[in-house]
Amino acid sequence: MRISKHISYKEATQSQTAVRKGINNEPDAYQLQNMQVLAEKVFEPLREHFGVPIAINSFFRSQKLNKAIGGASGSQHTQGRAIDIDDTLGGVSNKQMFEYIKANLDFDQLIWEFGNDNNPDWVHVSYVSPSENRNRVLRASKKNGKTIYTII
Repeated sequence: MRISKHISYKEATQSQTAVRKGINNEPDAYQLQNMQVLAEKVFEPLREHFGVPIAINSFFRSQKLNKAIGGASGSQHTQGRAIDIDDTLGGVSNKQMFEYIKANLDFDQLIWEFGNDNNPDWVHVSYVSPSENRNRVLRASKKNGKTIYTII
């Protein structure tokens, strides 16, 4: 089964933590539909633009998995509406992906996750619907051991 042309179901639901802790990380029909919409509206246009594979760090997370990894209680990952992408495959930088999404695609939230001024460690992007997307651009950083989000 595939989420989209370039995302397999396995890739979208994989989690070492889930395997290690025996946590079910299977989306329901609603979450799966959200994942397919996000892939269609954000991931696939990004992938087509750059023409290179893009690594997925995290896509769907069940509530139990999200809690186990210390994710935010209201994380859009648990709804299948958020994806974390990374340049670990070397074809395109995180900054390039961030800037392309920001300038060209509709999204709910786009987050420059940690890193430095030249490149985030990874990019978080979420999608809800054309009428509900906030097109909110944030930067995550650590302050006194806590993650803070700044609008940029």
